[in-house]
Amino acid sequence: MNLAALADIPRQYTSLAEWLACLVYILPARRTAGWRFWLAAAGVLAGQTVFLVLTDDVPLALWIPCMLGAVGIMFAFILFSCPGGALAAGYSCVRAFLLAEFAASLEWQLYYNYVAVTGADLVPVRLVFLSVVYAGAFGLMFLLEKRSRPRQMRLSIAGRELAGALVIGASVFFMSNLSYIQIVTPFSGQYVGEIFNIRTLVDLGGLAILYAYHLQRVELQMRHELETIDAILRSQYVQYQQSRESIDLINRKYHDLKHQIAALRAEPDAARRAAWLDEMESDIIAYEAQNKTGNQVLDVLLTGKSLYCQKHGIRLTTVADGTALEGVSPMDLCTLVGNALDNAIESVRKIADREKRLIHVSVARQKSFVLLRFENCYEGELRFEDGLPVTTKADANYHGYGLKSIRRTAQKYGGTVTVNTRKNWFELKVLLPLEGHEERE
Repeated sequence: MNLAALADIPRQYTSLAEWLACLVYILPARRTAGWRFWLAAAGVLAGQTVFLVLTDDVPLALWIPCMLGAVGIMFAFILFSCPGGALAAGYSCVRAFLLAEFAASLEWQLYYNYVAVTGADLVPVRLVFLSVVYAGAFGLMFLLEKRSRPRQMRLSIAGRELAGALVIGASVFFMSNLSYIQIVTPFSGQYVGEIFNIRTLVDLGGLAILYAYHLQRVELQMRHELETIDAILRSQYVQYQQSRESIDLINRKYHDLKHQIAALRAEPDAARRAAWLDEMESDIIAYEAQNKTGNQVLDVLLTGKSLYCQKHGIRLTTVADGTALEGVSPMDLCTLVGNALDNAIESVRKIADREKRLIHVSVARQKSFVLLRFENCYEGELRFEDGLPVTTKADANYHGYGLKSIRRTAQKYGGTVTVNTRKNWFELKVLLPLEGHEERE
């Protein structure tokens, strides 16, 4: 048996490894993968295989450009299959390329050693090695990727994170393939077995380093999101306290004004003044009656937002049973109601037609649940990820945490958050169980 004929990995095996590696990072990021996706994926596999087979015997000077072409196909596959943009696709492409290099190298090295021992090069045995090693390598990495990807969080990749991944990937690829370029170096191997050992072990080390780098990126982003959400929680609670102080002051002023009106009525006045005083008193009664929901915290929140809406030409209507929210802590209630109303106010303020600046809030019991519903008009198109609309602000990395904090707070009480849109009408529903409202850690 001529072992020299097995010195190179078959190009079909390499294309399959690169395709499977892309799927490892595509599938956890996709919400659905229907027949159209799998049809396109099959086309990518066919194209990748044809490209690698046709470039099998190119001169050494064209080897690197051809490898970049194969990586380009992987990048395009990931870019058009996953959300996140070019930076995130490039980051996943580097990880997929190293994974493919390791899996292909490991599988072929094991088969090469098998042939060296037994002297038998059989196609069925090749397929067994290919199936077992690829299933183990890519299956394990798929599980690790799903485990390291927090639910409802999309990893944000900046230029420097991508640059760091590229440096690691390029360094590993260079060192693992150095023996194919120049054998007269302290880090090269002269025999096929040595070259396989170097390539597989270097690829394994590089894959481990890049995975550790990825875990650190996930941890840093999670920490940043939690700090941002906590800051939003504190901010909403501070707003609530400020609103309560302002409303208390207004209540005292109106209370004093009622006594002044009573004193004026005791004096002989003209009919016009009496009518004017009647109007003032009716305004005071209307003010005292508004936003009396049975929950002091909710009253303060709704009244404070109502005053803001009146100032900016926004019509806010409320039908709320605040007693259903007695089990929700003041800070969590500030998070739920404050963020929801802030998002609604920000949305309707962009509408030029003041007649469409409408917000409706309702809080009601539904069997063993309490339903908080926030509805408002909106203009433009909304794009959704993980069930929540994506922020329309230019700096997406530092916005869009309001709805995340609402969902996080609802989940703490065993509740859910859903968002629906229809005919430029936005609806946010928060469903909380009435029983067991004790705060969960």
